[in-house]
Amino acid sequence: MSFWFDVARFSAGLNVALLLALVWVWGRNYLQFRSKHTLGLVMFGGFLLGENALALYIYLVDPMLSAWFASEAVPPVAWRAMMGLHVLQTVGLLFLVWVTWD
Repeated sequence: MSFWFDVARFSAGLNVALLLALVWVWGRNYLQFRSKHTLGLVMFGGFLLGENALALYIYLVDPMLSAWFASEAVPPVAWRAMMGLHVLQTVGLLFLVWVTWD
């Protein structure tokens, strides 16, 4: 189960880094163009950044929850599901980064 925990933590951390970069670019574009589309991207990125930052906090910092997640109390099927969601987000964000910087 430690493998799934490590993959979920790594993916959440990578998602935070990717989202910081995307929100920075989208925020710059919003300040330049003032369009609703770029504002929507900034808001979307901000909310997704908050979700991933909270997941990373729970996985790494919170004393009670990080210990619980690291223990055998969480069923492996739950870890695989959470890891899958984080990895799918990472793949989607990598595509958005590629499209944004292209």
